Amino acid sequence: MPINILMPALSPTMEEGTLAKWLVKEGDTVESGDILCEIETDKATMEFETVDEGVIGKIIVGDGTEGVKVNAPIAILLEEGESVGDITDAPAPAAPQAPVAEVAAAPVSAPVAAPAPSIAAPKGDRIFASPLARRIAAQKGLDLASLKGSGPKGRIVKADVENATAQPAAAPQATAPTAAPQSADANTVMAMYADREYEEVPLNGMRKIIASRLTEAKQTIPHFYLRREIQLDALLKFRSELNKSLADKGIKLSLNDFIIKACANALQEVPDCNAVWAGDRILKLKPSDVAVAVAIEGGLFTPVLRDAENRTLSSLSAEMKDLAARAKIRKLAPHEYQGGSFAISNLGMMGVTNFDAVINPPHGSILAVGAGQKMPVVNAEGELDIATVMSVTLSVDHRVIDGALGAQFLTAIKQNLENPISMLA
Repeated sequence: MPINILMPALSPTMEEGTLAKWLVKEGDTVESGDILCEIETDKATMEFETVDEGVIGKIIVGDGTEGVKVNAPIAILLEEGESVGDITDAPAPAAPQAPVAEVAAAPVSAPVAAPAPSIAAPKGDRIFASPLARRIAAQKGLDLASLKGSGPKGRIVKADVENATAQPAAAPQATAPTAAPQSADANTVMAMYADREYEEVPLNGMRKIIASRLTEAKQTIPHFYLRREIQLDALLKFRSELNKSLADKGIKLSLNDFIIKACANALQEVPDCNAVWAGDRILKLKPSDVAVAVAIEGGLFTPVLRDAENRTLSSLSAEMKDLAARAKIRKLAPHEYQGGSFAISNLGMMGVTNFDAVINPPHGSILAVGAGQKMPVVNAEGELDIATVMSVTLSVDHRVIDGALGAQFLTAIKQNLENPISMLA
């Protein structure tokens, strides 16, 4: 009997993914362990191996199909002695429908003279229409709410709008709002910009997850912020000396490597801050598993350096370089970017002097690192001096860490960075 090949769950939280590319075609013979296709999750592109053997009888979900639910059939495998005719006779489940692509990549432009019609759905009722259908409706002055869609699940498509009789949309209220509602939906926002040139950028899986998780973080996590300034001159001198001695081994330590190590040690020195929020309880971790934000095209990863308190600076540096390189091509495995109790976000290398980072749940805190700058300071002798000063901000989940405890943690980070030799003890 033909075997349905199902969309796999490639991470514990995966609910859907994008079938990026098939590496086999219909008629190919495959064996257990052969790679069938590449699948994009919210964080990575991963290869999917078959566990059965046979012939690919039918590919149900094509290359580039987004929103394929976990356990949905993506292909049919024929066993020995079976043919394509057996698929017709077999009750194969329907494939998830790919979105209808009607709009080209060119920027959208609507006539300036025509006033923007109101195409917003009544409150609580969303109108499903393609971007091209919305644009044509705006140009013809049609109210999308009055049209019946012929596309998948009643979606309004180009033909529905072109065949409709042009008539003005409902007259706007006497007093028009001057700003978009705080939670404006796509219809409302697109109506506001109907007379402006723009390009619509659909959200990929990663962008959707980032939007969802960070909205959840800011709405549900009671953030508070602690700020300190850290003098880097001793660290910069120490780093320069170390790099000279390690040059023959091809090792070059970055400032970020020292920050990772300083934070890992501080989590051990203030163990109550090495914790995460678990809904109705707090989990206190024993090892220092430090996540580090890595910017990639279209989003970011937070690969985790495990047991960082027991690692040498050179090993942390080598692993961080490897994780960052593979993050940029989305080749990290889920266990490499999940977990940790604490994260570092360093925008100092991009010239940002200070900022506040959003906590990545379930972490208890995140350190935002700014750029080091030369500035006047009063030294230990009470004299005016010039020092390289770096501003950092610790964003803290108040459910996990109280103010005084967070201050102890940030002080420990500062002391480690200002006395770098102590980190090697």
